[in-house]
Amino acid sequence: MDYTINRLITDADFNAVDVRTRAALTDKGFGVLTEIDVKATMKKKLDVEMPAYRILGACNPQMAHRAIEIEPRVGAMLPCNVILREVEGGIEVGAIDPVASMQAIRNPALQAIAGQVRDLLAEAVKAI
Repeated sequence: MDYTINRLITDADFNAVDVRTRAALTDKGFGVLTEIDVKATMKKKLDVEMPAYRILGACNPQMAHRAIEIEPRVGAMLPCNVILREVEGGIEVGAIDPVASMQAIRNPALQAIAGQVRDLLAEAVKAI
């Protein structure tokens, strides 16, 4: 099973894809709670150069609330990370597949919510 939902964007630069990604997430009810500039962090901590790479911690509050009600410790696995990374040929966007990430929790009600979140994230990635 793949663990991310991916798309290669070839018609825009990194910052434009970032803007488009945030807009697509917002349209599907997600907000970006956290942001990690991996490229800058690696440069600062390890003095290593690397292509642009950003992690966005996205959260759909309604879905997160439902999941936490069902499985209170699921917060350790939230938010849904979305990565933007500069690759040959464009910018790759990859969103975590919540169904894959929730396999460790054997709770059918949580799996149903994970499926709904996966569908929303897939729609957002497609819309970028």
